[in-house]
Amino acid sequence: MEIQIPTRNKVNFAPPRSFGTTLKSHLKETFFPDDPLRQFRNEKSGVGIVKKALQYFVPIFEWLPNYNLRLFRFDVLSGITITFLAIPQGISYAKLGSIPPIIGLYSSFVPPLIYAVFGNSKHLAVGTVAACSLIIGHTIGEKVSAVDDPTLYLNLVFTTTFFTGIFQTLMGLLRLGILVDFLSHSTITGFMGGTATLICFQQLKGIFGLKHFTTKTDVVSVIRAVLHYRDEWKWQSAVVGIIFLIFLQFTRFLEGIAIGRSFAIMNNEQVDGNKEIIAFGLMNIVGSFTSCYLTTGPFSKTAVNFNAGCKTAMSNVVMSICMMLTLLFLAPLFSYTPLVALSAIIASAMLGLINYEEIYHLFKVDKFDFLICMAAFFGVAFISMDYGLIMSIGLALLRALVYVARPATCRLGKIPDSNLFRDSEQYPGLTNVPGVLALQLGSPIYFANANYIRERIIRWVRDEEDISNAKDSVVEHVLLDLSGVTSIDTTGIETLIEIRKLLDAKNIKIAIINPRLEVMEKMIRSHFVDKIGKDSIFLSIEDAVESILFSTQKNYQVLV
Repeated sequence: MEIQIPTRNKVNFAPPRSFGTTLKSHLKETFFPDDPLRQFRNEKSGVGIVKKALQYFVPIFEWLPNYNLRLFRFDVLSGITITFLAIPQGISYAKLGSIPPIIGLYSSFVPPLIYAVFGNSKHLAVGTVAACSLIIGHTIGEKVSAVDDPTLYLNLVFTTTFFTGIFQTLMGLLRLGILVDFLSHSTITGFMGGTATLICFQQLKGIFGLKHFTTKTDVVSVIRAVLHYRDEWKWQSAVVGIIFLIFLQFTRFLEGIAIGRSFAIMNNEQVDGNKEIIAFGLMNIVGSFTSCYLTTGPFSKTAVNFNAGCKTAMSNVVMSICMMLTLLFLAPLFSYTPLVALSAIIASAMLGLINYEEIYHLFKVDKFDFLICMAAFFGVAFISMDYGLIMSIGLALLRALVYVARPATCRLGKIPDSNLFRDSEQYPGLTNVPGVLALQLGSPIYFANANYIRERIIRWVRDEEDISNAKDSVVEHVLLDLSGVTSIDTTGIETLIEIRKLLDAKNIKIAIINPRLEVMEKMIRSHFVDKIGKDSIFLSIEDAVESILFSTQKNYQVLV
């Protein structure tokens, strides 16, 4: 009988790329994943390059030349709308940081002008936020009293704002926005919820009309202070505060529906995170010299800005002009704003930051993500903001390390009547090729997980032997699918060599399936390819199985 030689796809064993080429590729993917220089590729003239460079680093030159009256009408409306939100927020959030209310209003005057020039988002509205205000008040308040030495306290606030702007600008210029990726969604959800809870409890001082209060920020200390000074409670103040809070909450379940619907569309906007960090840094640097404290892009104000129909960053300019007029003509009137009203405004805004649905979603989908979220929530609320973040980020990094140290592996089986091989646990009923154990590795192979991968592969072989209840090994070939292995280090290469030796001792042959470019280059440089043989590396499991069956059939005919 004539033996049919299988058609085998050729594996690329091209010489490895140079170190410079590899380093350039890695740096580009690490610091420039969004390919910010793509707009300069087809530009030939020097004038065009300068023009595009100016538009890239100063975005106002990109949208201002095409600006018209139709866009301005939308931006005027949205700018006026967010001004009405910026005034109570500016006063209330400044109170959180023990900062004079007028400084809170200044912070919505100068920084928005800077952002309009350097900002990359069309819809982001600039202003102060509660979390930053609380952190500033808590951190500086531990060293200097805002009551005993208000001048020094305020100077330290401006200095903090200046250095924050410096750090933000440097992070953006050095393309270090990647560091933000280490703040998981679970951590942010828990941190915001814990901060909001903490701030809400602190507003009990204003709602109950207390004159004395604790300087500590944790919930336990706040509750203890409220109960300790209960002889200062004013029921009239409490009634007004609760009624005002209920009113604010009711007017906010009306606003939230429209905002949620609008933001589903807003998420399609492409924003360069590093350029945003630079814009925030510049506006905080300039703001620190013009009696402004730390500003950023509050979610609530941005949501209102978008919902009001803003088209460009001109809405921030409109808000700045409106705030200037407010400071010139209306600022004295705000000195009569009742403390209980400010407390109710802050509490209402903070209640909207506790995302109950998202927390429940985390609990249902991923219990460890829920644990990370709760670590931030309770850590911030009951210990401190620093420890809450440290606990949550620590758990998130621990999880990432576990993923690296214990990567996913699975046994592959063949789907009947097809050439597809899939996870046999995910798809029960798959068929196995006799004598062949196909395994898939799903992560980079590093020193941290190399021992685990070696032990896991050997355990897969032992499990197959136990299932067969045979004294002799039924596994004759082990196929390692490396499609999901994006990189490998020298320890990983040595591990593959050790696995090959261990399997050779059992008369089991090993084959490598579809190694990625970087993995193949490491294998060639380390001479692993020479040791295992090029005929033991395949593009697909199907090719490897066909080669094994052909070899088995050929050996059988030779014996006959």
